[in-house]
Amino acid sequence: MNYIEYKFTITPVEPWRDIFLALLSECEFESFEDTTNGMNAYVRKNLDDENEVLERIEVLHESKIEYIKTEIEQVNWNQVWESGFQPIIVNDECYIRAEFHPIKPEIPYEIIIQPKMSFGTGHHETTHLMVEYILELDFEGKAILDMGCGTSILAILAKKRGAKYAEAIDIDEWSTENSHENAERNGVELNIRLGDVSLLGDRMFDTIIANINRNILIADIPQYIKVLNFAGGELILSGLLDTDFDDIVEVCTQNGLEFVSKKQRNEWIALRFIKN
Repeated sequence: MNYIEYKFTITPVEPWRDIFLALLSECEFESFEDTTNGMNAYVRKNLDDENEVLERIEVLHESKIEYIKTEIEQVNWNQVWESGFQPIIVNDECYIRAEFHPIKPEIPYEIIIQPKMSFGTGHHETTHLMVEYILELDFEGKAILDMGCGTSILAILAKKRGAKYAEAIDIDEWSTENSHENAERNGVELNIRLGDVSLLGDRMFDTIIANINRNILIADIPQYIKVLNFAGGELILSGLLDTDFDDIVEVCTQNGLEFVSKKQRNEWIALRFIKN
């Protein structure tokens, strides 16, 4: 599936970049990247709605926002990725690297990935926050669900942390193919499925992790809760901006979840809830 890249030039950049990002997060954009003069935003081609973008630009009449829109063909990103990818260390406990990076035996958890797409390398703030949560929580003997798994970094780490069963779901075929490869590369067993929340059936989970985006999460939270175990079942969400906090907490509490904690890196947040 191809992506659409919007390269936005924002004048002045501050404070309008963050405000504009919050507005765009209400659309179907999956990823944002700050640039010197503004930011880049990425959306799946089939979900792109340029009229929505123009409406949000019009709201910010005190700034000048221009953009160049380009379709990005889906390619094998390995060569590009290898030329600039740097390994990631989270809290001195989790080392995310490629096969060509050196081994660090002093770090407890190592994840080796080779993504086939431009997203899912673990560098984004939301992935970092989710890794922090997984490192802190008890996964021993638990059944977990990774929704919007991407390269399945989170599901792989949960398995390495003792999860007895891990299911990983994504709507992108390249993500599921790459997840199979990464699971084998890391010596873990994942049940990897191509699709969306409609795949969820009777199986119950102790922990659900979902790093997607605001709109999809709000729509899917009621379905997550149906397959989340009572008595301490945990839902951990990211792909969210700090401005999304109130809306997400409202939806979760309306569906019987208790808000527990929040993590934040720059404007991005991750939230943890418990089902009582």
